[in-house]
Amino acid sequence: MSFTLKVDAVHWRDHLSAMNEATKRTTGANIVGVIKGSGYGFGQSLLATEADRLGLDTVAIGTVFEINDVLTGFYGDVIVLEPFEPRDLPAVTAWWMAGQRHDASRIVRTVASVGALRALIDGPGAVRILLEAQTSMHRFGFSESDLLRSLADPTVRGALSSGHVQVLGLSLHLPLEQPADEVSIHGVASDTARVREVTRWAGLWQAETAVWSGSHAPASTLWVSHLDDSELASVARTADELAIRARIGTRLWLGKRPALSAAGTVLAVHPLPGGTHVGYRQRPGPKDSTLIVVSGGTAHGIGLTAPTPAASLRQRAVTAGTGVLDAAGRALSPFRWAGKQRWFAEPPHQHHSMLWLPRGCVIPAVGDQVPAEVRFTTSRFDAVLGLD
Repeated sequence: MSFTLKVDAVHWRDHLSAMNEATKRTTGANIVGVIKGSGYGFGQSLLATEADRLGLDTVAIGTVFEINDVLTGFYGDVIVLEPFEPRDLPAVTAWWMAGQRHDASRIVRTVASVGALRALIDGPGAVRILLEAQTSMHRFGFSESDLLRSLADPTVRGALSSGHVQVLGLSLHLPLEQPADEVSIHGVASDTARVREVTRWAGLWQAETAVWSGSHAPASTLWVSHLDDSELASVARTADELAIRARIGTRLWLGKRPALSAAGTVLAVHPLPGGTHVGYRQRPGPKDSTLIVVSGGTAHGIGLTAPTPAASLRQRAVTAGTGVLDAAGRALSPFRWAGKQRWFAEPPHQHHSMLWLPRGCVIPAVGDQVPAEVRFTTSRFDAVLGLD
């Protein structure tokens, strides 16, 4: 039996097309579809095929180890978001193998340090790269001074002029939230903090690329993540001398949630007297309840949670309450039956979950589907239905 994702293909694909067309009207270019990790629950190979169907010219993946799953179904350029690091030996080996197996001219590396840039300059073969700026994320990237110093370096300029290293633009990865997101100047609301940050880097990049000439000059392009539609429009108006490429993942693939439904299949049904011990840990059950076994476990992402940001009092209260229940050995599952979220009998197994249904509840039959509210970015499904 299976843990499945069912897709309303017509509505989902209509959403993809509408979103891509809206982005093209704003920026003049297709979305750069992000299909990293689990492929947002769909799987990377499937999303690569959908990106090709949508007519995208570029997609972005997380690491070099994901290249094979994407290049088999997509025929445009593939950006690897994790910065190239010459001291990461397993990744360096994977880069070499990718170059042997695939058309290396379709693969774009992200470069976020002086050392990585110099390693590529000294290495064999031409490469295409994005230079990543260190934004307020403070994760990877060149500082302003390091970026300017690198672009002024004669060795770097020589590598670019010869075409050995081709710079496709400046990459900006923005935070999802920022403090003091809106500020007021003389009583008039300004753009968001993300827009202001992009605008500052845009000015620097425009000034740098404007002084280059020749066929191998760095591209006057900004590659941006985590800007909403209004922010993209603001950036496009402000940085009108630069091309804007918007990398979008969650809003693209998961932006039409009613078209997506996850479900586990009922594998077994056991009416049990109160106090019956069940599962690996032999926990006693509630009075006159029915134990059901449903497909979907930790291998599918069931029961796996990330630390909460706890940014509000309500989030903190929910986190505290969940912790108290966990300490008492009780946890709500993501599975819903008869209109209610149901309790785990014990922590989910690798491929299955055991749930309690109370007395008086409608009891499912083996083979019935039990809907689940899941976090798609951490989910893996046995099958994706509806996209044939």
